[in-house]
Formats: sequence, structure tokens, C-alpha cells
Amino acid sequence: MNLEPARTAVVVVDMQNGFCHPDGALYAPGSEAAIEPVGELVDRATDAGASILYTRDVHPPEQFEDTHYYDEFDQWGEHVLEGSWGAQIVDELPTEAADNVVEKHTYDAFYETELEGWLNARGVDDLVLCGTLANVCVLHTGGSAGLRDFRPLLVEDCIGAIEDDHREYALDHAEWLFGEVVESTDLEFAAE
Repeated sequence: MNLEPARTAVVVVDMQNGFCHPDGALYAPGSEAAIEPVGELVDRATDAGASILYTRDVHPPEQFEDTHYYDEFDQWGEHVLEGSWGAQIVDELPTEAADNVVEKHTYDAFYETELEGWLNARGVDDLVLCGTLANVCVLHTGGSAGLRDFRPLLVEDCIGAIEDDHREYALDHAEWLFGEVVESTDLEFAAE
């Protein structure tokens, strides 16, 4: 699959200490295992001139105090608090070459962020999605991308999950409903 770098963005979802490091509040071994393949994908895309975006799930400590129903701390416990070590992107990933780092406060990287405007302003059509968790933030961001007429490509070997069946469910659902599932080795970044 050949992708035109000028119209492509690699979106690295939530590869943060809180999810990927063994000392993280919501550590999953599958998320840690995704670090190396994500880094390799980012390096290839950077060398080709594609845009690189990272998302960071960040929660102010008081975010859910006055909510009616939506409360991630109730679901998951406190995690990736604003300004914390857990909210930082893992050191192993090359964030210095990032074109943008999008802070989000929900599972969906498009919800109340600048992501859609940033992509549209640069003429990006294809989103190469990787990161963690497959059935949570990757799935919700991918679905939201598809609804906004971006082409979501979920990179199976670069997506972390708590359980393998969570990844399988998320990728099957994404491919059926709104996107495409690919392996990193199937992606080429070259101008047409």
C-alpha cells in the first residue's frame, strides 16, 4: 500500500508511561510491546516526509468532579494526571520530530481538540493509526476519523492492548465499520 507522504499523518495514540511502562497506573504488557514497532514506523514515515502526530491522554485531577455520567476515574482509577510522569510519552519514541502533540481528555483524539483543523489545514487525508489501547482510544479515534472522512489505517502490529482478544475485536470492528487494518510492512511512503 503506497501512501503519499504529503497527504498522510501517522497518529501515535497515547504511548505514555502510564500505559506502557511497568510502573504505570494502567500498564499493559501489550502496550509496552508496541513501543519498538511504533518507533520503527515513525522513523520510516519521518524519513519519507509524512506528518507525525502524538496524542497524550491528560486528565486534570478535577476533570470528573462535576460530570453527570462520564467518569474515567470511576472506570479506570486515576491515571495520566496533568503534569505527572504517567502522562509523559515514553522516552523510547522519537517525539523530537513530531509535527504536533495533541492533548486530549477523552478516548477520542478529535473530541474538543485541534486535531481535525490541523489535519485539514495541511491537506491530510490518510491517517496511519498506531498506539494504545486498541479497543479504547485507538478504536474511538479511528471511528471518529472515519466519520470525518479521513481514511483510517490501523496498523495491527503497532497497536497495544490489555488482552489479545481486545485487539482482535477492535481491529475486526474497525475494518468492518470504518477503516482498514494493515501490517506495518505493507505500508510504503512515497510521492505518487
